[in-house]
Amino acid sequence: MTYQTIEVRKVTPRIGAEIFGVDLSRELSNRQFDEIRTAFLENQVIFFRDQTLSIEQQKAFGRRFGPLHKVPNPRRPVNGDPEVIAIFADENSKAVSGDIWHSDTTSDPNPPLGSMLYMLEVPEHGGGDTMFASMYHAYETLSDSMKSFLEGLTAIHDGARVYVGKGRPAPATPLPQTEHPVIRVHRETGRKVLFVNKLFTSHIVQLSPNESEGVLEMLYRHAASPEFQCRFKWQVGSVGMWDNRCAHHYAVWDYFPQRRFGHRITISDA
Repeated sequence: MTYQTIEVRKVTPRIGAEIFGVDLSRELSNRQFDEIRTAFLENQVIFFRDQTLSIEQQKAFGRRFGPLHKVPNPRRPVNGDPEVIAIFADENSKAVSGDIWHSDTTSDPNPPLGSMLYMLEVPEHGGGDTMFASMYHAYETLSDSMKSFLEGLTAIHDGARVYVGKGRPAPATPLPQTEHPVIRVHRETGRKVLFVNKLFTSHIVQLSPNESEGVLEMLYRHAASPEFQCRFKWQVGSVGMWDNRCAHHYAVWDYFPQRRFGHRITISDA
C-alpha cells in the first residue's frame, strides 16, 4: 500500500505500525481516514503520538470505524458513560485490567471490532508498556495436522469469568456466554485467525475437560510466542488502536506503585 496523506512506519514485519502526520482532534478527510483504516487492517494495531483529545473527540474518531460498544458491567466508566472506560492503576491498586494475554469481550455473540486507548498519564520511571500478538501468524504457523484438527471445533467464551467479582457490583442483566469457532475468519480481510484466549475462553465443546485443558494451554503458549509480538511504549498523548478480531494484547504491570491512566473506548463490529 502506498500512502498519500499519512506516514506509516512498521513496528515489526508481522504486527504494529506507528502513524504520523495526523491530528485526531480534527475532522479527517475521507481519503485520510481510508488510509488509516487500511493501515489498521494491514498491521492489526496502530499507534499515534502527541495527540490532544477530549472525550468527545476520541469518541468521534472511534465512530468513524463503527458504533461504540458498551462494555458489560464496567468497573470505571468515565463520568458514568459506559462507552468510555478509565484504565487506571496507582499505589492502592491490588490488580490491573489486562495483565494476561487476551482479546476484548470475546464472550459477546459479535465480539468488538477493536479498542482504542488514549494515554493521559504514564509511570514516572517507565514501564506500563502494552504487548500485542498477531493471531493471523499464530494460526498460520500451526502444523497442517493441527490446523485440520482444530477446524470445526468450537469454544465457549464466558463473560462471567471477567465481569463478575473483583469489586464490581452484580450485573443487572445476564452476562453473555457464546460459542465461537476455534479457527475464525476475519470479516474484512478473509484471513484465518486463532480465536481462543485465556481470559474469556472456558473450554472446547467437542473435547473432554482434560483434552480441552491440554489443547487450550498449548494454543495459549503458541499464541504468546515472541515472534508474533510487538511492544508499545506509551507516552502522554499516545493513542493505540488494536483489531480485536485478530490480535491479542497484554498490559504489563511493572510500574507499581506508580500511576498509569488513560481513556479506552471499544468499537462494535457492525
